Amino acid sequence: MNHFEPPMHWADHEDIAMALYEKFGSEFNEAKIYRIRFTDLIDWVLSLNNFDGTREQATEGHLEQIQAKWVYEWRDSQ
Repeated sequence: MNHFEPPMHWADHEDIAMALYEKFGSEFNEAKIYRIRFTDLIDWVLSLNNFDGTREQATEGHLEQIQAKWVYEWRDSQ
């Protein structure tokens, strides 16, 4: 964990989406982002450097918001 950046939590949808976009770049387009299984998405979020949360805290609402924000990040880069 980087101690200079505040930790991310499940409700930090936009920060998580930006981190996932930085991690995967253009590997995922809009269609692929929306087809990601939530189990995979949870694993990827939990693996982010500054993420501070647990699998049990993940909700479908959080995961849907993360996917939507990730799509916006991808669109902005096109």
